[in-house]
Amino acid sequence: MTHFALTIIGRDRSGIVSQVTEILYKLGCNIADSSCSILGGQFAMILIISNPAIKEKSDFGEAFVPLEESGLSVFVRTLKPEGEKRPQFEGDICLISVYGADKPGIVYQVAKELGDRKVNITDLNTKLIGSETRPVYVMMLEAVLPPELSEEELKVIMNRLKGEMQVDISVRSITPVEL
Repeated sequence: MTHFALTIIGRDRSGIVSQVTEILYKLGCNIADSSCSILGGQFAMILIISNPAIKEKSDFGEAFVPLEESGLSVFVRTLKPEGEKRPQFEGDICLISVYGADKPGIVYQVAKELGDRKVNITDLNTKLIGSETRPVYVMMLEAVLPPELSEEELKVIMNRLKGEMQVDISVRSITPVEL
């Protein structure tokens, strides 16, 4: 079955998720995976969708025109076979949180330290909290450690970075729960 990545972005307003999912439901699409967030004042969502009857992008026809007419930008990308599947990673899962003064380079410096050690970032979110006069930058990462890197070793690395960057960084293990 062909899978598609559907990306939608536009000024945030209530009802976007309902509008998008109604179209997908009426098309008979399955949502295999999704992520939605407000970035600044923009609502962004990406979904991995499929329908046995839809083999290529053109098969969607004019289905997403109502979204575009309501001010949203819509992009559809055909995924290569197996591109819809989440890879299985071996290693511990950690949650890394960073809090500090808003300044350029926070995401890069943390991501570089992780990338240099083959840590896979599986989810990353940032936002500003606090007031206009005292903004605080917050970054939350979910990451999978390679088998050769322990949580304790990562904590040592992040503590060094914490001092260099003058931010607060914490690392904690996320124990998977079986249902």
